[in-house]
Amino acid sequence: MSQLNKLHFPYAAVVVTGGSSGIGKSFIKHIKNVNSDVPLCNLSRRVPEGFSDELKRRGVTVDLSDVASRAKAIEAVLAFLDEVDCNGPILLINNAGFGSYGEFHRGEAALQREIIEVNLNAIIDLTAGLMPILLKRGGMVMNVASITAFQPTPYIATYGATKAFLLHWGYSLRHELRDTSVSVMTVCPGSTETPFHDRAGMNVKGPTSKFAQTPDQVAHEALIALAKGKAHVVTGWSNKVMTKLATILPWGLVTRMSGAVLAHLRR
Repeated sequence: MSQLNKLHFPYAAVVVTGGSSGIGKSFIKHIKNVNSDVPLCNLSRRVPEGFSDELKRRGVTVDLSDVASRAKAIEAVLAFLDEVDCNGPILLINNAGFGSYGEFHRGEAALQREIIEVNLNAIIDLTAGLMPILLKRGGMVMNVASITAFQPTPYIATYGATKAFLLHWGYSLRHELRDTSVSVMTVCPGSTETPFHDRAGMNVKGPTSKFAQTPDQVAHEALIALAKGKAHVVTGWSNKVMTKLATILPWGLVTRMSGAVLAHLRR
């Protein structure tokens, strides 16, 4: 993390979702390397290693797909921020999310609704719940989307659509908040070596696997972009190329290309 230091990380507290594994876990590791004293609060089904009920490392157990569970978790986060009594800006990292592989018409609607609850509604609820304290103290909302935000995604249609929502939503909120001390940034990684593919029922040895990044690489690029004040960042050079092509080619062609690539990920 030679490119990051405390001068580039002005946050007095950090709230992250999904920090028990994958990219979220890497965010926590890198942030602790930058500033080991910053209070951290994680929301996930499992409490990350090293987290407890102690003051600076608070683990909140939550089912992000459940409205009532989310409401209790938001109360816990606000209590945490009050306890640490941070006077500086707050970094909220909306990282948790999941997908499911397969044709929509062959799947269960309940699973698609759960994806929307975790990938969208949980982010909306948490961001709205923390917005008053963010406006008061300043801060940043970092939403972890995906390169699927830039193109239609057959076989993971609902997942890809939720990420497209986050990218557009992030830019819109950033504009609305431009005269406040709060900003919004969207992180768009590509294939990453996390448990995501296993949970989604996807074959991780598809044609894009050789371009996969590690969670550490994604977190590092995201935090560098954060320090530079970027509105969004696509991590990984190959992902930058793919997303650029997706924005200039006709959607019909992009959909066929995306569908051909994703078809190879069938387990």
